[in-house]
Amino acid sequence: MSVATPATSQERRYFWLLLIFAIVVIGAGIGLRDPWPSDEPRFTLAAKHMVESGDWLFPHRGSELYSDKPPMLMWTEAASYVITGSWRVAFLLPSLLAALGTLLLVYDLGRRLWNRQAGLYAAAALLLSFQFVYQVKRAQIDPLVLFYITAANWGLLVHLLKGPNWRAYWFGCFCAGLGVITKGVGIISLLMLLPYLVAWRWQWEGVSRMGAGAWWRWPLGLVALLAAIALWLLPMLLGVKAHGNDPAYTAYLNDILFRQTAQRYSNAWHHIHSPLYYIPIMMFSWLPLSLIYPGVIPRWWRQLKAKDARQLLLLGWLVLVLLFFSASPGKRDVYILPMLPMMALAAAPFLGELLQTRWLRSLGLLFIGVLGAALLSLGAYALIAHPAFAANLAATRGFDEGEHSLWWMCITMGAAQLVLIVVMRLRHAAWAVAGGMAAIWLVWSLWAYPLLNDSSSSAGLMREVRAHVPAHDELGMIAWKEQNLLMLERPATDFGFSVPSHEQYAAAIKWQSQSPATRWLFAVDTAIGNCVDHAKAVSLGSANRREWWLFKADAVVPGCVPSEDVEPATPGTVD
Repeated sequence: MSVATPATSQERRYFWLLLIFAIVVIGAGIGLRDPWPSDEPRFTLAAKHMVESGDWLFPHRGSELYSDKPPMLMWTEAASYVITGSWRVAFLLPSLLAALGTLLLVYDLGRRLWNRQAGLYAAAALLLSFQFVYQVKRAQIDPLVLFYITAANWGLLVHLLKGPNWRAYWFGCFCAGLGVITKGVGIISLLMLLPYLVAWRWQWEGVSRMGAGAWWRWPLGLVALLAAIALWLLPMLLGVKAHGNDPAYTAYLNDILFRQTAQRYSNAWHHIHSPLYYIPIMMFSWLPLSLIYPGVIPRWWRQLKAKDARQLLLLGWLVLVLLFFSASPGKRDVYILPMLPMMALAAAPFLGELLQTRWLRSLGLLFIGVLGAALLSLGAYALIAHPAFAANLAATRGFDEGEHSLWWMCITMGAAQLVLIVVMRLRHAAWAVAGGMAAIWLVWSLWAYPLLNDSSSSAGLMREVRAHVPAHDELGMIAWKEQNLLMLERPATDFGFSVPSHEQYAAAIKWQSQSPATRWLFAVDTAIGNCVDHAKAVSLGSANRREWWLFKADAVVPGCVPSEDVEPATPGTVD
């Protein structure tokens, strides 16, 4: 086992360089955009309702309770807004902090299990991986649950490999519980105990030995797990009880405790894929880290044959988590994101050696070369040939000349990769890859965010709505999306979200008829069909791949009922 030694000045410099690199790459663009579909507006809308209503226990989506996910992310966004006073900052701040926390935990695990160099390699490998940065630059639940699962793994690994350290074990179990009340899957951290039992039973090198009299300490981990879950579960149960026989709160309870957990796992109703779905994800979404597979797999095998408990626990956990998610019919690429930090950690002790090999450096340059050539070619082709896909993109995004800027952005990204190859060459291939990935994320954040924000967030669409509806008039919304209500920035009446659109339409028309002179309706075209005279309505154009209309009572066709075939997105689906 490695002996702890003081950090050298070079190791300290590399640590701070890595941390600054992470803050710049992940934090770039914060404040330059609003929440984008599919999930970001949903969570921010619920957080905004918490701040405005004072009800932090039950998330709302408009007038409806939102029961797809526990409120942990919404709490962190609402708290961030209370601190910063800006939703553009607040909605992304939890993801940034979760990402930095995950990187620090991975670094510390590498330092404890091997040495500081391994910690630096583990954190750097994670930071360069495409899926990690892609997800932590978004305001979804996954960065937060990634942090809690990694924190749980930190506590368990410190105890099981560098212990006994019962406080670390209880801390890990508590973090697993926080992961449960964030997205339900935090419990997967405890799968680490299974490979530990194998290592303990067959006396693998480096496994912690617990005294016989310490048996009673193990169940306290379950107490810590349940205590974390109870932080949300008990107040929620009491809150439902306080609402008596209100069917909305009873439905919320049943949905969030049963349908969105066990039923969603065993009998998923969307994102159905084959058991092998995650294999290409681990190959392509984990680039450039996945380039090391040919070199690291034989080294893992040698360590396992040598009975290295560190690799058994890490690799065993990775296999168990992969089997866990593969067994469910419902699969999304982001589900296996918690595996990525442990994959980087398991590879870390070999990265220094592998980065000296000619084949890996050549593969790294080939990777950014192909990526750069593809981006450069795409941008040049779109600018020169004006293909149909470019025209369609301009139409759906509402661009005038803005699509040209988008293609110049692609050219800039691609050119940066090729320049790095020329400047760094084979000797500094690792720095070329790091620079290439940083260039992509920085250009995307600082260029694409402001360019695409109006159309992606519906900010432009809802600005048009505010311009047409006088301040003293009222607005009702039919078949709306979360980004519409979020970006409206004024009060509005909705008629449900998961309610079928034809029922929303009927309720909206009745509401409008009560004050036809001052009440407007906002709706997607498919929800109103031929029941609105388009000549008397206001066309708002296209946003989020939909056509939107604004109309008063004089545009309504009397007695017309829209088709019942058009339904709003069901809870849990992707926009």
